[in-house]
Amino acid sequence: MLTNNLLTVAYIVAGSLFILSLSGLSNPETARRGNIYGITGMLLAFFATALSSEVTGYGILAAAVVPGALIGAILASRVAMTSMPELVAILHSFVGAAAVFVGIGSYLQGKKFPTALETNIHDIEIFVGVFIGAITFTGSIVAFGKLRALISSKPLILPARHLINIAMLIACVFLGYQFTNSENGLQPLLIMTAIASVLGIHLVAAIGGGDMPVVVSMLNSYSGWAAAAAGFMLSNDLLIVTGALVGSSGAILSAIMCKAMNRSFFSVMMGGFGTATGNTPTSSEQPEGDVTPISVEETVHLLTNARHVIIVPGYGMAVAQAQHAVAEITKILRDRGVNVRFGIHPVAGRLPGHMNVLLAESKVPYDIVLEMDEINHDFPETDVALVIGANDTVNPAALDDPNSPIAGMPVLEVWKAHFSIVMKRGMASGYAGVENPLFYKENTRMLFGDAKKNVDAILVALADQNGKGKQFI
Repeated sequence: MLTNNLLTVAYIVAGSLFILSLSGLSNPETARRGNIYGITGMLLAFFATALSSEVTGYGILAAAVVPGALIGAILASRVAMTSMPELVAILHSFVGAAAVFVGIGSYLQGKKFPTALETNIHDIEIFVGVFIGAITFTGSIVAFGKLRALISSKPLILPARHLINIAMLIACVFLGYQFTNSENGLQPLLIMTAIASVLGIHLVAAIGGGDMPVVVSMLNSYSGWAAAAAGFMLSNDLLIVTGALVGSSGAILSAIMCKAMNRSFFSVMMGGFGTATGNTPTSSEQPEGDVTPISVEETVHLLTNARHVIIVPGYGMAVAQAQHAVAEITKILRDRGVNVRFGIHPVAGRLPGHMNVLLAESKVPYDIVLEMDEINHDFPETDVALVIGANDTVNPAALDDPNSPIAGMPVLEVWKAHFSIVMKRGMASGYAGVENPLFYKENTRMLFGDAKKNVDAILVALADQNGKGKQFI
């Protein structure tokens, strides 16, 4: 058994490791070290808590922990990078459910405090923790369904949806008053849990697929605050600190991503994807012009004769698992003197940093992977912009069409390059359901087909070349 002093020291060390973990994860070059810090801190926190004097019944604890650890390890080892966003979403739901169960269990425990003020504070902790946990639980499940394509990615726009949300919030506040001023508060607590669960479903269902990265980030923040609330209920300092770190970092990331999309956090959460008028968003008019297809051989010719190339990856690259072949293409071109760089949009993919992780996994040098703001001004001097599976993040309608559902969203301006080559399976609109005028521009070439097969074919063709006769386009 650990004494209270040793437990406090262990918690301080674990909290410090969590802070170091967040610091390390902020940079690709130190991300692996940050993961190690986080794992070490969590192991220390777990064993310190398990060995504390407050924990008894190790058989029951083992019966819960061992199966959970095995299931988690199996799922984590089998999940593909393309499925990582929905895995993160469903894990957030577990945190929310845990907060709900902890809150209800804490109330049923009937813990007594010396003063009425302390009792009321504890009741508020329970109520707020269950409220946040219920929203996180159901909201994360809806996000999982959208990311997994089990439900439509289009926003669910109900009549007077804002009034519905406000009515549910008022009802929860009223139930909170009843809960804190009643001898038997279980009934209002359970009713609030049901209402908050519906609120979580409605909030996330009203958000379109284009905003899913922000939703995942936001739910990450919610799960942190739910964990912090559980820490207050359990009087566990480390859980409070950890939850606050996760909650605040998730909120900051959400704010950064909303800024990158030129919309407020409130509008994303309460209005869905670009629905300022309250109507279901629709695509802009069909773009004018002709689509110019291109072959693999022609693509290789353009890349071989280019001096500056910018590759813009999107979710299509992740689905095709083409990142390793893209990394090999990058290496060959750079060895031939081509300046190859990557342009990453803040909301590319289905998860914050999704593309960065894929490129790091395939050993692409960190220094050539640049954020949108760092590279956007270089497109006019770029010979070839190669777009692999991206759609909404390279859509010029965001800048040119004020009626577009993504109007005002900063995008990678690939059409300013001398040539832009877009890899897509077909002409279908992207995840946000918005038509893309980029495909019809005179300097755009469409390389249709499976991204993995096309990228592999480009790699084989480049590898077979001797690199001679390379000239500017």
